[in-house]
Amino acid sequence: RYTIIFNGEIYNFLEIKKELLQKGHTFISTSDTEVLLKSYIEWGAKCVLRFNGMWAFAIWDDYKKEMFLSRDRFGKKPLFYAKVDDKFVFASEMKAIYPFLKNVEVSSDFHWMKHNIFQYESTDKCLIEGIKRFPAGHNASYVKGKMKTYRYWNTLDHLVEIPKSYHEQVEVFRSLFLDSCKIRMRSDVSIGTALSGGLDSSATIAAMAHLSNNNKSYAKDWQHAFVAAFPGTPLDESKYAKMVTDHLGMKSTFIDIEPISHWNKLEEYFYLFEDLYITSPIPMISLYNEVKRNGVTVTLDGHGADELVSGYSEGILESLWDAKFSPKSIKEILQTFQGTQFDDDQFGKTDNLKLYTDFMVKKIGKKVLGRDFRSKDQDHGNYKKLDNMTKYLYIMFHESILPTLLRNYDRYAMINSVEIRMPFMDHRIVSFVNSLPYSSKQGGGYTKKLIRDAVNPFLPKEVTWRKSKIGFSSPIVDWMQNDLSEWFSDTVHSSSFLESELVDDPKELQETIMSIVNKKSNDFVQAQNSWKDLSPYIWGKSILDRNYSLK
Repeated sequence: RYTIIFNGEIYNFLEIKKELLQKGHTFISTSDTEVLLKSYIEWGAKCVLRFNGMWAFAIWDDYKKEMFLSRDRFGKKPLFYAKVDDKFVFASEMKAIYPFLKNVEVSSDFHWMKHNIFQYESTDKCLIEGIKRFPAGHNASYVKGKMKTYRYWNTLDHLVEIPKSYHEQVEVFRSLFLDSCKIRMRSDVSIGTALSGGLDSSATIAAMAHLSNNNKSYAKDWQHAFVAAFPGTPLDESKYAKMVTDHLGMKSTFIDIEPISHWNKLEEYFYLFEDLYITSPIPMISLYNEVKRNGVTVTLDGHGADELVSGYSEGILESLWDAKFSPKSIKEILQTFQGTQFDDDQFGKTDNLKLYTDFMVKKIGKKVLGRDFRSKDQDHGNYKKLDNMTKYLYIMFHESILPTLLRNYDRYAMINSVEIRMPFMDHRIVSFVNSLPYSSKQGGGYTKKLIRDAVNPFLPKEVTWRKSKIGFSSPIVDWMQNDLSEWFSDTVHSSSFLESELVDDPKELQETIMSIVNKKSNDFVQAQNSWKDLSPYIWGKSILDRNYSLK
């Protein structure tokens, strides 16, 4: 009667299986897929609320002639669909749908999307006309050619009572985080982590070590840490990653990202990646390629923590509104912000007074004009109760930055047949942290205070209490001025680029890129923006110029 197709993992499938056995279900496999299907048979559409995991799946009921589709709470696993004549086509990648379309052509929303890189992932818009994105946290039934979609998860409906003391909040978070890592360490293949040397990935590998030391049954083969290194550039964090693995007494694999060795595959990578982003996919694809080459199939990574507990500079400043006019709090917030910046001539710095006045003037202006950041859940009663910084983080986590990064990392890894699991994305943690005030997330001059205090017993202090934040990106200035200068020059002088309809002003972009290539400009933001503006051209060459015929 039932047929299932499933992409993802249900981490708590053992607990659910035990409950289903008590209800009389029998099993012929040890897989979470069978548990998922039997859960649907037992509880119907409400089964998804029992799952702790990531998924995109469809179940066909041959008796009712009905299909049930679902995508996980936060959209860790992708799901695309298209209606072509009398066919309903769905897949985890757009390229699987291309052959069914009459034409593979640029979406009517393409130019809006290329200018709003972090906004389109949480919509149904796609770069290719005729394909739609199934929304995160939604289910759908498809009957007689019609699809009815509805939302089953809204974090605002699942906020929780929190302990009054900060110390108890840390204890609750630590317990949730360790349990989240524990169930994600369930694996019959080798697991590891992509370790940057930053707080979040370091916290994840340290939690894995702590769990393994206390119970050897969690995972037998987990001591694999992979570190992307950019020697001689401001983005290299490998020394901090080595501190972590030395502290934990384990080896790590360092991968020097050499763009020139991968650049001849750039168009193929764009075809596989499918979407647009602000930085080159090469460092990330290279990293997970090395993970797979070393025999590791699953990684536990630190994604989601920045958007959840405020790791980005902009989020820190949003708490200035919550501080009202308390001089002590304002000073502490500005110190926290400055601590995340690092000195290099590619990155500018602003003094505290200007930071504060600029932020408050803009904020008041936005409030007066009704242009302050707005969520899709703006009118939800619990959203209105959140403090300013938590509202900002709520949007970042559910609607802008994180959905984009989840999409990206699913592609980077799955291109190499590697699966990423994300302990910070556990829905129990998300509900708990969204229930906390801003003061539990930063303070004492530190971002992500809650995480630092929770993992402090497991990590070297130089990593736990390190303030500067770099992030995993491409050292684009160094590349444009050295290894890839010739490629950039040749590309922006080619006739196909200068005639491209996907680029706003090819001649102006050519001048900007050449000013960096010729070392007249050394600005990282300008270089990154140049890459973003150039990407639609590369995307077009990789996606549109192929034959997708089914014949």
